[in-house]
Amino acid sequence: MDADWDDLRIFLAVARAESLSGAGSALKLDPATVGRRISRLEEALGAKLFARSPQGYALTDAGSRLLPHATRAEQAFAGAAEEMGSDAGQLTGQLRVGAPDGCANYLLPQVCAAICDENPGLELQIVALPRVFNLSKREADMAIAVSPPQTGRLSVQKITDYHLHLAAHRDYLARTPPITAQADLKGHRMVGYIPDMIFDKELDYLSEIGVTAVPLASNSVPVQLNWLRAGAGVGIVHDFALPFAPELEKILPEKISLTRAFYLIRHADDRRLDRLNRFAAVLAQGIRAEVARLEALT
Repeated sequence: MDADWDDLRIFLAVARAESLSGAGSALKLDPATVGRRISRLEEALGAKLFARSPQGYALTDAGSRLLPHATRAEQAFAGAAEEMGSDAGQLTGQLRVGAPDGCANYLLPQVCAAICDENPGLELQIVALPRVFNLSKREADMAIAVSPPQTGRLSVQKITDYHLHLAAHRDYLARTPPITAQADLKGHRMVGYIPDMIFDKELDYLSEIGVTAVPLASNSVPVQLNWLRAGAGVGIVHDFALPFAPELEKILPEKISLTRAFYLIRHADDRRLDRLNRFAAVLAQGIRAEVARLEALT
């Protein structure tokens, strides 16, 4: 077999992006160059690694057998680079964290800024998406989720519990009928998720408290929060987001209170990489501390 690490690096990029253009963008290479390198690798191995179609590049059986070997080579290279380039134990290089947008907007900016202050050579990317991340395709180095995954070769660590309450702008509450019981919500305009775009049952907050009509709906937590800040209605808000919207007031806090948890999800093979282990530890610690700090302000 006449293949080097650079060949495997390109193979991994195509396998994850499922296209030459996507791999080229990730590698900063022309798609035609990527295609030639894949053809060269296939010739060296004497096997077709991808099935080409209008939908993109899909792994063949041979490609699927090569994938775990290429992934291990990637991890070995990353470990060697970390050991050779480490500076007094500091974290360096680029890492990407995927997270639901509530966590990504109201927790990760300050947590990651503090981590980077302690590790000047570290580059962090936060991908905020209201969905589950595919770590096998390396969409992120690790992800934060609101429920532990049930399938896949993944490691799962609970980070912390957090809390949510009904809230609305104080001006909205002053001009609308009072809310003294859960049944009073029927007379108010509710703000929440688009029902058919709730990707995790843990986010179906309003159904849990018996609300079925959601006149103002978005798949984005910041959009929902900004509707509430505009005095548009009543909705469920993360307690850790309330300090960013001091004009909002909790509603029925003693009667309606939800508890959820954040989980740190990693690919199982990455547990052997000290750099990722150390980053995961400081990230989880930072999130726990920031949730506690912000919730104490509400």
